[in-house]
Amino acid sequence: MSTADQNFAKSGLVLPPAPTPLGVYKPCLIDGKYLYVSGHGPVQNDKSLIIGRVGDTLTMEEGKLAAQQVGLAILATIKANLGSLDKVKRVIKVLGMVNCVPGFEKHAFVINGCSELFAQVWGTDNGVGVRSAVGMGSLPDNIPVEVEALFELY
Repeated sequence: MSTADQNFAKSGLVLPPAPTPLGVYKPCLIDGKYLYVSGHGPVQNDKSLIIGRVGDTLTMEEGKLAAQQVGLAILATIKANLGSLDKVKRVIKVLGMVNCVPGFEKHAFVINGCSELFAQVWGTDNGVGVRSAVGMGSLPDNIPVEVEALFELY
């Protein structure tokens, strides 16, 4: 059985730099055996953000790719603060927020971009937790997706 770090390496994806807080908060916090990760946006490898609104300037598919990029930013934060993805036992909860037009209804499809990445890294048993996928009228800096998550640690 392969580890989370090995699974990520096999994905061929690249982690962006771990984002730094743009406000008064911690990117993550450990409380006992739980890792709380603050809301992350779609940070790219050059530290820029993907921007746009799903259903307006971005398609559903582009929104899903942005959600995957948010997942990569979360993984970068985990590695930067814990040293390894292997220290995470499982995903407990994901809250995905989609910056979208009022009539948009495929929030779950968009957030699958992040959830599918986590399932790839930690497997379908430990990489899939409970989840909410909701639409928002706006998100900071006009990012299309923001995700916060809760993980159980070993």
